[in-house]
Amino acid sequence: MDTSWYRHDKDGRLVLSLYIQPNASRTEIAGLHDGALKVKVAAPPADHQANDKLLEFLRKSFKVSKKQVLLKHGEHARQKIVEIIDPNNPPEVLLEGLHE
Repeated sequence: MDTSWYRHDKDGRLVLSLYIQPNASRTEIAGLHDGALKVKVAAPPADHQANDKLLEFLRKSFKVSKKQVLLKHGEHARQKIVEIIDPNNPPEVLLEGLHE
């Protein structure tokens, strides 16, 4: 499995490279897209709704609090960089149930 979509920084934070598809019927992982993990988000991009839904999905997936999930880059773009501080699950948890 390609692991280019995540890394651990020098502070031990998990850094995710994500490609977002807003306006999906449900929020789910859709596979890899150009070295990023593609996430379908069940919210429109207007008024940060898609970003909020994405961060909520990641909080639940990694079992962390709101302040432990940081959108570092790509607030208004499909390509996003998100940091997870002290995740309780490994990044592979996002791939569970995904068929290649």
